[in-house]
This record gives sequence, structure tokens and C-alpha cells, in this order.
Amino acid sequence: MQLRLISWFFIALNFMEYIGSQHASRVRRQGRMHPNVSQGCQGGCATCSDYNGCLSCKPRLFFVLERIGMKQIGVCLSSCPSGYYGTRYPDINKCAKCKADCDTCFTRNFCTKCKSGFYLYSGKCLEKCPDGLEANNHTMECTSIACPMFVAVHCEASEWSPWSPCTKKGKTCGFKRGNEVRVREIVQHPSARGNPCPATSESRKCMVQRKRCQKEGKGKKNREEKRKKSNKDESKESRQESKGRAARRQNREQRENNNKTQPKKRKAPSKEQDLAPVDTAH
Repeated sequence: MQLRLISWFFIALNFMEYIGSQHASRVRRQGRMHPNVSQGCQGGCATCSDYNGCLSCKPRLFFVLERIGMKQIGVCLSSCPSGYYGTRYPDINKCAKCKADCDTCFTRNFCTKCKSGFYLYSGKCLEKCPDGLEANNHTMECTSIACPMFVAVHCEASEWSPWSPCTKKGKTCGFKRGNEVRVREIVQHPSARGNPCPATSESRKCMVQRKRCQKEGKGKKNREEKRKKSNKDESKESRQESKGRAARRQNREQRENNNKTQPKKRKAPSKEQDLAPVDTAH
């Protein structure tokens, strides 16, 4: 019985020596691989290297490799960055990358937020939602059409109207370059989850052949009309004056003719002639 206990004692002693030698060899290997390993690290590192950064992290921190140019260094963070998910192991906590189309994820096969251009559905990122589901552009998720609160009414606009005449500062003449406008109306206003309405008016540059404004043309026309009217009035007055002169001349000629046709009356002797002395010499 004593021999058996002694044998067990030597076996345990040899086993402890073997474990100690394995630990020493592992430490020597780490020393050869990382000659600058230090125990007094900062930033949450348990062990670190001047060249590789953190080699191990303090408890409850996640180890992740960050790329700086062509070099990768290890860092220790309290939570994994965007595009990574955390996995805890007995000896170390690591951050692993999500899938390429996933922005944030719970595990590699379960995404919680997709990158731009993809819609989230059951932990997966899809370019197009399955049949029976509608793409929500606000949440970037695939939602059920059957549920009323997720029904999206998109905006609808009418056709464009014809382009307006080319104008500049409210005028359609007296310039060479201007603007023309066209408009359209909103036929269906969107719901809270629907696509917003587009622009209802558009403007573009236009060119016209320079021409005189109608206002100037009307002024000239009015002046011409006034001149014609004044000429007409003058001609009318001259005609009336001519008719008046002709009438007066005709009346004068008629009086003269009447005087010629009537006999001359003999004048009665005056009192002086009656009182004159009579010559008796004869």
C-alpha cells in the first residue's frame, strides 16, 4: 500500500513538471514571435506589441483587427463597431465581420440593418422584396401589404402642361433670351409611408426673335390715326369754308343781277332848286 502511494506521488510530481515545462516553452515561443510584448499596455489591452498593437484584451472587452494602410493592428473595444458582431469565448472575446450587404448584424447569418440599396427581411438583406411584401423606403424593410398600418400610398402627378410663351420680367417682347415654364398638378397625395411628390413646375431658358413691343406699335398707330383725323378735320373745315365763300359770292352776284334788271327811280328836286331865281332875260 505504501509503495502504491509513493508511486502515485512520483507520477503526480512528473505531471506537474511536464505542465510547467509546456508553459515555459509556450512563453518562450510567444517571446520569439513578439519580442516587444509588454504587460503595461493602455487602451484596454492586456498584452500588446509596439508593431501589432493589442495582442489580448482585458475581461469583457472585444478584440478586433483594424487596418491602417497595409498594416493591421489589434484594438480592444467595449462593443464591436458597425459592420461587426461580437462573439464571446472562454479565453477571448472577438469581433467578426458581417456579410458584405449588411450594415449591422447579430450573427453572421442574421442582419439587423442593411446597407443602402438593400431591404431587410427576416435577418437577410434583399435587393427586391418577395411577392406579397412591399418595400418601405423609409425603414428599408419589407413589410406586409395586408396590414393597413403598413400600406403606402404613393404620390401621383398629372402630365406636364405645354410650355408657356417665352417671357422676361413679365414681357413677351423687347428681349432675346428669356424663360418658359410648364406645370403639373398633384392627382394623389402620398401617405406617411408613401413616396414624396415630385416638383410641380419646371423652367428653362428660351430664345425669341427680338421684336418691338405692342405698346410702342399701338402708340405709333394712335399717332397715325390722330394725324389722319386732324387732316380729315382740316379738309372738312376747308371744304365748308370753300362752300361758304362760294355761297357768299353767289349771293353777291345775284344781288348785282337784281339791281341791273330794276329801273332807276327819278330823284325829287331839292328845296334849293325850287327857291332859285328865274332868269327872265329871255
